[in-house]
Amino acid sequence: MTDERAGRASGGDVDPVTLEILRNQLESVAEEMGHVLITGAYSPNIKERQDCSTALFDADGRMVAQAEHIPVHLGAMPDAVDVVLDEDPRPGDVFVVNDPFEGGTHLPDVTLVSTIAPEGDVLGFAVSRAHHADVGGSAPGSMPPGAREIYEEGLRLPAVRLVDGGDLNEDVLDVLLANVRTPDERRADLQAQRAANERAEERVGELLDDHGPLLLDAFDAVVDYSRDRMEAEIAALPDGEYDARDVLEGDGVTDEDIPVEATVTVDGSALDVDFAGTADQVAGNLNAPLSVAKSAVYFVVRAVTDPEIPPNHGCYEPVSVSAPEGSLLNPAPPAAVVGGNVETSQRVTDVTLAALADAIPDRVPAGSQGTMNNLIVGDRDGEFTYYETIAGGFGARPDKDGMDGVQVGMTNTLNTPVEALETEYPMRVETYALRPSSGGDGEYRGGLGLERAVTLQTDATVSLLTERRRTAPAGVDGGEDGATGENLVDGERVPSKASVDVSAGSTVRIRTPGGGGHGDPEDRSADAREADRRDGKVDE
Repeated sequence: MTDERAGRASGGDVDPVTLEILRNQLESVAEEMGHVLITGAYSPNIKERQDCSTALFDADGRMVAQAEHIPVHLGAMPDAVDVVLDEDPRPGDVFVVNDPFEGGTHLPDVTLVSTIAPEGDVLGFAVSRAHHADVGGSAPGSMPPGAREIYEEGLRLPAVRLVDGGDLNEDVLDVLLANVRTPDERRADLQAQRAANERAEERVGELLDDHGPLLLDAFDAVVDYSRDRMEAEIAALPDGEYDARDVLEGDGVTDEDIPVEATVTVDGSALDVDFAGTADQVAGNLNAPLSVAKSAVYFVVRAVTDPEIPPNHGCYEPVSVSAPEGSLLNPAPPAAVVGGNVETSQRVTDVTLAALADAIPDRVPAGSQGTMNNLIVGDRDGEFTYYETIAGGFGARPDKDGMDGVQVGMTNTLNTPVEALETEYPMRVETYALRPSSGGDGEYRGGLGLERAVTLQTDATVSLLTERRRTAPAGVDGGEDGATGENLVDGERVPSKASVDVSAGSTVRIRTPGGGGHGDPEDRSADAREADRRDGKVDE
């Protein structure tokens, strides 16, 4: 396909009006893929929480369009496509991969990469990535807090053909389903992913009928367009070198702080983030593949520049990311990594934002909750596995309060509605509410965290992967820190990373962190303080 592209008109020959039409059509295909996946999935984690992402790639493995789903999924997707390219993909092939050392993020995120060949030649790939509620391993939900090796975290799949030339490889599917606790749910969710990818091929075929070879020229043009806009945004940032440091609160094996350090260098239209100084890879599961670190950096760069730049390969070309081999952010197998995708990614986001705050303080908020508050509940018999990331406080902005009870940073999921949770699982929701006074005070107040409590109606294993239980989200410019989070089982505090077996009738209560405040609290207006009291955002 590369040689064929060289003989066509360059992407710059697509006129602006046509480019905008084709860009929107390609993005609509990616969005429709997501709709098919979400509506076709069986598990609440995908159909309710929408813990999934979809995108289109060209034949060279460049992302040309994505749905606005999960940042940590999307920024790492190109690595999965690169691995598939090495396997000589052919029309009708669908590859499945989740190996974090071969294009994945963590094992529960299962990726399907399908060739798009509506007229017989492979002209691109449809990619769907979804968090499956169980992929085996030592604990229900496949996110064991004390894991020391990836083998404890579940079934590890390199890029293998799930569908070969249009024919389902039953042997691969049988191996996969034999290693998970909820095989019927996994089968249905994989079918939904296949359907999403098939819809992409159908829609791209229709676009090819409408536009002919111009569609392939548009692949180049949308990438060039995004790269040019991103380079202009970066060039407008002040050149310089900016540093920040933060910590993770233990790795599930020890409670020792784990440093994460970032040096951001802005040089003309290029931006580099170097994580030298970050800890060596750890014994526990907070190690994160470099693809996860890249996802976090890409998210931050988009957030502090123009988020309307179309997110594709060109958007990320001016950004480089590095971390020493064997470090927390570039670990060697068989390191455990399941917590790196969900928690370490959040700290990478935090330190990258903090570094850039020195360059562009008017674009960076105070510290947000900095965790996904992962709660995993399941029984050892494989009857059910429940997974939830719980929202918290968003840091105050330079000119307005933070947002209450929202997902921040590297996740963009919804919650599981109380009605759906109680219908699908043997659990009862006791409390689901904002935490008054959890947002840091300031001229602009940090967003509030949440409290969610569930009572189990059966014996189960509860796993927790959380952060910001002892290091608070930072306030800035005189603003106060946000409140730390807290995990309780039957009223007893449990560590930030823990796995406990509980009996029917036990109550798990999660209090999530608030966001940091921005500016001197003395400068907060009387009207704003009265509104805080009236709305119940502060304790009387």
